[in-house]
Amino acid sequence: MMTTTSSADIGIIGGTGIYDSELFSNEKTIKVYTPFGDPSDLLTIGEFANKRIAFIPRHGKGHRIPPHRINYRANIWALREIGVKRIIAQSAVGSLRGDFKPEDTVFPDQFIDFTKCRQYSFYDGGEVCHVSVADPFCSDLRTLVIGLSKELSGGFHEKGTYICVEGPRFSTKSESQFFRHSVGGDVIGMTLVPECILAREAEICYLCISTVTDFDVWKDSPVSSGDVVEILHKNIVKTRQLISELIPLISLDRNKCKCGTALEDALL
Repeated sequence: MMTTTSSADIGIIGGTGIYDSELFSNEKTIKVYTPFGDPSDLLTIGEFANKRIAFIPRHGKGHRIPPHRINYRANIWALREIGVKRIIAQSAVGSLRGDFKPEDTVFPDQFIDFTKCRQYSFYDGGEVCHVSVADPFCSDLRTLVIGLSKELSGGFHEKGTYICVEGPRFSTKSESQFFRHSVGGDVIGMTLVPECILAREAEICYLCISTVTDFDVWKDSPVSSGDVVEILHKNIVKTRQLISELIPLISLDRNKCKCGTALEDALL
């Protein structure tokens, strides 16, 4: 049985550059075993704003796991196993639009999947699940974070279509132009899928906070990991402030979204 100190209501998934929460009091670290293998790292559980919060670094501490090798199923399963009902997920992205600038923050409302070799579902046999991701992100969490962002300084964008690619390489110039003009993407990254899909299958509310680090390569300026990291460090402070002000606003009662009943008409 999960003890109170080993359970959490809200999960934070830290993306590139965010390997610890720096928010918690009364921290403890636990290992969660899953049917899908090991999560990216140990889970850190603590208290913040009178809520139990769990944190996991998506790429592992020290950024040792590339995006195409992340065990997304184990990460989401581990969070569900300790009782998490809401996930705040941070990710670094490239911009496919001139007005989505480095250091801006985007709250995606849609995604288009261009990944190729990932495990997309918990339901691989014995029971079939066709979960709806027509609106892939929690409407309640999105409303809260959009309202909050209007009170803060800095560039925030309420909507955006996230192009998710396999990685770990960056795009060619032709691919970047294709995603920008033919597909209609706004930002591009490597980690949203299948993470948000698995959260929906687990009936967990999921919010994506994407921070822009570069203009991809459609602007004829090649992307380098060094440039990305430099902008990323500037984004981390802004992201932590946003999350720290968002958590107190989150109600533990989930009566303003349908995430908690996502499987009602999905299982065959």
